[in-house]
Amino acid sequence: MSDKNRIVLAYSGGLDTSVAISFLKERTGKDVVAVSLDVGQGGESLETIKQRALDCGAVEAYVVDARDEFASEYCMPALKANAMYEGVYPLVSAISRPLITKHLVRAAHQFGADTIAHGCTGKGNDQVRFEVSIQSIDPTLKAISPIRDLSLTRDVEIQFAADHHLPIVQTKKSPFSIDQNVWGRAIETGFLEDPWNGPTKDCYTYTDDPAFPPAEDEVVITFDKGVPVAIDGHDVTPLQAIEEMNRRAGAQGIGRIDLIEDRLVGIKSRELYEAPGAVALIAAPPAL
Repeated sequence: MSDKNRIVLAYSGGLDTSVAISFLKERTGKDVVAVSLDVGQGGESLETIKQRALDCGAVEAYVVDARDEFASEYCMPALKANAMYEGVYPLVSAISRPLITKHLVRAAHQFGADTIAHGCTGKGNDQVRFEVSIQSIDPTLKAISPIRDLSLTRDVEIQFAADHHLPIVQTKKSPFSIDQNVWGRAIETGFLEDPWNGPTKDCYTYTDDPAFPPAEDEVVITFDKGVPVAIDGHDVTPLQAIEEMNRRAGAQGIGRIDLIEDRLVGIKSRELYEAPGAVALIAAPPAL
């Protein structure tokens, strides 16, 4: 049975979702349960994120180390399908959203909520990914976005965090919007909105500058039914294979992509991507 006084929030630990906890409670009168997943994005530990959610006013914090699940059940099917958006870049955010949604719905059932909140704007594909996934799993749940539906802009967030003494530090100068997981990174906004502006080196994390490559690196990948099972003769799990190829292909500058893409909602967007492991694994030729 749902508790109409609870909302489950997809919580990243950053400014948007930290402010959303108290903001949602004030605007809706409902308690907020924060849900966080580790899909290989790096950064802070789940325990740190969990404590911040509680400090920001969440009544419960549900955290999951989903790295192996993501690699095995989402990245590997994408690899076997050679899944490239518009034939250009490996699906990054798109394949993590159904997994995140699965755990959001599970938390909603566990904690008795009738609403799931996500941090998407009205401009991108993510709002569609989350809401279609939620409806496909449990059509009785309602989906909302504080940013899209409650006019929670960045300036409002910063002021709200200061006024409510929330335990987060944020300035107005953050240039990019970034989403990342072990399969890749997506970078947008800021000066990248102007397609005449080339990327700067601070856009990139997973890859080194291909203009200054290190010594050549030959790697032998063994596949079984489309899944990497060994690298240079050493057995690997799907997660280990991705992480190893991120390191080695990234060192060669492989996997940098810059394009203006079509979005499902009918607009175009300039995006940068880094996906060294994914690009290398998808491109890996069969043995001769």
